[in-house]
Amino acid sequence: MRHDRYRQQNRQAASRRGSPRRRRRRTAGIMLFVLVASVLIFGGMKVLTLIKVHNLASLEVPSYVTQEYLTEDGHHRTGKSLTGIKNIVIHYTANPGSTAQENRDYFNQSTTYVSSHFIVGLQGEIIQCIPLNEQSSASNRANPYSISIEVCIPDSTGEFNIPAYNSAVKLTAWLCRNLGLSADDVIRHYDCDGANHKDCPKYYVEHPQAWAQFKEYVRERI
Repeated sequence: MRHDRYRQQNRQAASRRGSPRRRRRRTAGIMLFVLVASVLIFGGMKVLTLIKVHNLASLEVPSYVTQEYLTEDGHHRTGKSLTGIKNIVIHYTANPGSTAQENRDYFNQSTTYVSSHFIVGLQGEIIQCIPLNEQSSASNRANPYSISIEVCIPDSTGEFNIPAYNSAVKLTAWLCRNLGLSADDVIRHYDCDGANHKDCPKYYVEHPQAWAQFKEYVRERI
């Protein structure tokens, strides 16, 4: 009788624990929950950003942006989809005195292999050249996961003038708000070019404090 009682207690305990198959399912469910929770905690808004990529084509840009998409030709506009969005990359045009329209038209030549999502002009005008769900040909290995902004410059120092500067800050902040990014995700072309650092945007590479101030203004506008 004593052994029968022990067997009965063991069966009851096993029943409370569930069958081995149920226990495996429960363990797998717990592990999946922990994995998803970890991704959400440590990935933060980046996870949401990856999801948002699929909806970027329908995101309406502000009224101060003029859309003049480049011809899809496989090189200056590849038509490749972004894999995610981790960064906003700031560039400078490197040809002093040129306008946003002139740079857009240069990008659109059949012999040109570079492009940018946006160009900010000397009067503060902004032209969008590439849809937000496509890659530009601007930031080397960062092209698959970044939005690029070219800023026109008045002279060889590479410093942005006031209208261009203010528009670049405004546009960058708008992108950050809508893409779930922060000012810390705003980088220079210089920062994403690996060992071959490109001196772009020139003034803000040579003057790190000026770059830090640009990002701070973006932070205030987000």
